[in-house]
Formats: sequence, structure tokens, C-alpha cells
Amino acid sequence: MDITQLLAFVMQNSASDLHLSAPNPPIVRVFGQLKRIKADNLTSDTIRGMLYSIMTDDQRAEYEKNLEIDFAISFGEKARFRVNAFTNRQGAAAVFRTIPSVVPTMEELELPPVMKRFAELEKGIVLVTGPTGSGKSTTLASIINHINENTNKHILTIEDPVEFYHPSKKALINHRELGTDTKSFAKALKSALREDPDVILVGEMRDYETIGLALTAAETGHLVFGTLHSNSASKTIDRIIDVFPTGDKEMVRAMLSSSIQGVIAQQLLRRTGGKGRVGAFEILVGTGAVRNLIRENQIPQIYSMMQTGSRYGMTTMEDSVMNLLEQGVIDEETARLATLKSSDEENSPKAGAAPGQEGYTTSALGGLRMAKAGQAKDVPDPKKTEEGYAF
Repeated sequence: MDITQLLAFVMQNSASDLHLSAPNPPIVRVFGQLKRIKADNLTSDTIRGMLYSIMTDDQRAEYEKNLEIDFAISFGEKARFRVNAFTNRQGAAAVFRTIPSVVPTMEELELPPVMKRFAELEKGIVLVTGPTGSGKSTTLASIINHINENTNKHILTIEDPVEFYHPSKKALINHRELGTDTKSFAKALKSALREDPDVILVGEMRDYETIGLALTAAETGHLVFGTLHSNSASKTIDRIIDVFPTGDKEMVRAMLSSSIQGVIAQQLLRRTGGKGRVGAFEILVGTGAVRNLIRENQIPQIYSMMQTGSRYGMTTMEDSVMNLLEQGVIDEETARLATLKSSDEENSPKAGAAPGQEGYTTSALGGLRMAKAGQAKDVPDPKKTEEGYAF
């Protein structure tokens, strides 16, 4: 079984992920659903052989030492994949995430108009959050692409690994990959402040040192984009502050309140009929009122601020999901599951209120229902590799 044939099959079927795990056949994720490929069950040795065929010597040594590794591979100009190779109880395993070769535009992704305003800012910090697989990297790539095409700024990205590769257009772009080009996010950020950047993309804000340096960069006149794993805008603010020791929290609240420009919490939902997915977005904009709430540690009030801040481009996840349901883009079951995932008990108001009123929450679904009645290789031609693979 050839890994290039499997990856060609992934591309042909618009799959987002390929899973290799013994003793199962290859499994792909298409529009959010896992599907088994009609092929022989994999063994650990087979998977290890596939992985070693696309790894460098250094990557093989790191995998053998640490039992896991992140890296990215390119197959000519046709495809790029982010790879996580790991070890489970059955032996070698891996997940390949498809990275589109062409960066989608904001219009193609149907991003809210406020995203363009975030891209055109001069300084501050914008955070994109959501669970794994929610499209954070793609959203950020479209924002960076907009800056690249329309401004003559210096953009510096620090990622693990580099996913979307942006050739310099009007802007100058430097990509730095963790492990290959830098030893840590924190060290790269320290160095970044001496590299004359206008825009800094931090692939993942993992620890208080990285977050602190990102906030410092935003305070000193840079536009910083970063990602976190959280389900809502208010939880994102809490997550950043809670990372720091008790004695530093007051200082961090002050830094964050002065530099925050926006928080985008997102998730991907299945379109009606199951053909494709669409993004639902919760958006917090750093207005003066929002900054005051952060400074005064009144985080629970941020939710009601988003409910009434539509003129600034703010929206709650519930309202975003309801709009998609009303337009027929998603069905009721998808909307119900999406609003359950995004529920935040400490911030969610009581049920039964109307949109924009205190107390509006996801139970409005019922009312809406009633009202609505690594290494360059050439990928073989998918037509030649399709034989033997099917769902």
C-alpha cells in the first residue's frame, strides 16, 4: 500500500483528514464524517514504513526518540499535508490533515465583514479560537493573504509546523517553523521584536511566556494574530488571564485590555444535505466598554455586550447558528448540537428571551422552528490510483 496513492485518494474525495491506525483500514474524514476505505487492515509495520518513506533522517530519529512528531509535507504544487505521527498501544499511527494548495479568500470562506477590519488594523492582538478541526488555520490564512495582497507590510509567522505557505506578494512574508527554524515560540517571539515585523502570527499560544511576549508585541505597536483552544470569546479571555501566576493577573488584565482588538470563536457545521461545511462565528470586538470589563475583571458581562454589539460587528455563537438555520444552510439537528457545544453556563442567560434581550439563549431554536415552519514528490494521477480504494 503506497502512501502517495492514499493521499491522492484523499485529495480526489475532498477529505480533510487521513487516519492510519492498526488494525484498521485507512480512514478518511469527509465533511466531518469518518469513512473507512475498502482496503486491507493496516499493521504497525506497514504504517511505520509509510511514515519513514516521507520523513527525513532527523524526523525519523526524533520520532523514534519521542514516539511522536509534527511535520508537514508537500507533494509538488498539488497538495500539502500537516502530519502528526504518534504511537498507540498497537504501534505506529498517524493523522494527515489536508492543507489547501490555494489559500481561500475571505469571500470564499464567507467570513463576516468584521474580519477584514481586523486584517486592516495597525496594532493590537486578535485571537482565533475553537476546537481542533474548526478551521482556525484556514481563517488566519485568509486574513494573512488579505494583508499580503493589499499592503506592503512585513509579516512574520511562527508555526508548528508551517501549514499554509504564502509567497510574498505586496507584503514580505517570513515563515518560521518550530524545531526547524526556531527552538520555541517564546524564543522566536523574542527574536521577532528585533526583526522589524508589522504583523506577527503565532501558530499557538501555549504557555504564559508565549502569551506574555505576544501581548508585549501587541502593546509595542505590532499587529499580532494567535490561536487558542477554547469554545467562546469570554472563555478565551479567562484562559489567557488564568495562565499567569496570581501575582501577575492584574498586570495581564491591564495589558490585555489595552491591546485586545478582537476574539473570533468558531466551529464548522455540516451543511444541509451533508455536502460541505460552513463556519459559525462568535465575534468579540475590543470596544472601550469591552476593554473596561476586562480591566475590571467583569468577564461574565462580555456575553451580554456581544448580544447588543452588532453595530460593531459583534455576534454570539447562538445568533450565528440561528442565522445559518434561518437561511436553510444547516438543519435543525445540526443547529441544536452546535448550540449545545457552545453553551457556557456561567455566561449563558436564561431561556425564553428574544434576541438582543438579556436572557436570550439557544432555546430560541424552538421559536425559530415555529416561525420558520516534507518532501517534494509528484502525486500520481488520482485516476490511476483510485483502483482498489473506495468507501
